[in-house]
Amino acid sequence: MNSSSYPLAIIQDEARQLVEQGFVTRHQRIYKLWQYIPAREWMRVERELEQNDLMLRDCLGDLIGWGEFASD
Repeated sequence: MNSSSYPLAIIQDEARQLVEQGFVTRHQRIYKLWQYIPAREWMRVERELEQNDLMLRDCLGDLIGWGEFASD
């Protein structure tokens, strides 16, 4: 992985796994991910989200999509 980026696909995959495992819900805000992503990576995550027109206050569902999950 490029040291200056944290690809959106990786962020989405991590968020999707957290939802599927029940640690977070699709309705929670994206900023909730900071508890699960290493602090050293967080600035890169924020930058990638901004580049993709996502804000920390947006719902995780906006990041990962609104498909069906076992936790629904």
